[in-house]
Amino acid sequence: MVGNVTVRRTVAALLAAGAVTAVATPVSAAETAGAWRADLSSVDSDDVNVAATSGTLTLRDAAWRPADRAAGSEGYLLSAERRLPAPVNRVAAEISADAPQGTSVDVDVRGRSGTGDWTEWTPAGTALPRAVSVVQTRITLSSTTAARPTVRDVELTGSLSPQANAIAAATPLTYTIYATREGLTGHTTANGHVIASNDHFVALPSGKALSPKGTGNYTVRVCKTDNSRCEYAPVWDVGPWNTKDDYWNPSSVRAEYKDLPQGQPEAYAAYHNGYNGGRDDLGYKVGNPAGIDLADGTFSSGVGLGDNGNVKVTYLWTGSAAATGLVQTAGDPVNVRSGAHTSSPVKGLAANYAKVNIECYVNGDSVTGKFGTSKIWDRIGSGHYISDTYVKTGSNGPVAPLC
Repeated sequence: MVGNVTVRRTVAALLAAGAVTAVATPVSAAETAGAWRADLSSVDSDDVNVAATSGTLTLRDAAWRPADRAAGSEGYLLSAERRLPAPVNRVAAEISADAPQGTSVDVDVRGRSGTGDWTEWTPAGTALPRAVSVVQTRITLSSTTAARPTVRDVELTGSLSPQANAIAAATPLTYTIYATREGLTGHTTANGHVIASNDHFVALPSGKALSPKGTGNYTVRVCKTDNSRCEYAPVWDVGPWNTKDDYWNPSSVRAEYKDLPQGQPEAYAAYHNGYNGGRDDLGYKVGNPAGIDLADGTFSSGVGLGDNGNVKVTYLWTGSAAATGLVQTAGDPVNVRSGAHTSSPVKGLAANYAKVNIECYVNGDSVTGKFGTSKIWDRIGSGHYISDTYVKTGSNGPVAPLC
């Protein structure tokens, strides 16, 4: 295989040599868009559990682990966005690192064009779903022992190969998934967010859709199975159970467990059918079929669940809409209503930082919110409306057609 898996296995094979260099898919004869090096010299607030020392990167604390992870330490460095001189659909990485036994270094890449939506995080060297002009890299360091990997250099090269660009479907993917309550107040998620009481976010068992701290690039709509109540919430943690199970993707894209049906989490197959010996990708016995964890506020206040159970999950970034917007509040979620009136029944919540698809707009009651006063209400789903004064769209006027 190519990309991230190649890096991991190459490092493992050269452990005895100490300092190693691994290549995540060499650039072929495809047209290149230049090479650059990742900046390993500084760490800021959107990076998690890593430390920069003398131009190298290592884990800050080899004992720390994300809230939803049962064992092993992890951290990552998130690069600044880089605008390229020409479009690319593949970014290869050459990594120079010290990787003691039980440690690994992975490089993932995502991209977008202009102000468009980001692709999912993709292992370096693997083709992106479409050509992009802006890229961002995530360098992840992991350890299952007390040892820490040290990254000395990451050289990146973008290239453009002939391929058919994937076109996002108009309707995002939706699956019925078993959900559990995450809890863990006071712990830190995989993206560095400290979990608060009655918090609003979700966890999915793959880093491909992990939103950086303070963003909602990857947002889900979680509903009761009868759609009577929903919450729009950002993906801020990795779990439950697995860490590389992007089960919502087709087998051609899914990182692992490609023989399972699209939309079926590995935990479901392990729990009900004994798949993979009944264990997750970390080797733990799966105790329930969960494919999503809900923060306490999302679980109870947003979706209105009283116990773990099935929910309908819509992976909003897998679809397209007339426009998108970022929900921005003082902190608490905003009510989602059945109509464009403050008296319309509440159908659920939209969490702060949730990125929503705006289908169309209507004029309704005047509302004063974070972005001023307006009568514009955005329809973000069937029968779901929120005041535009809580949605960052880059415009004071409508950004979608009239409903």
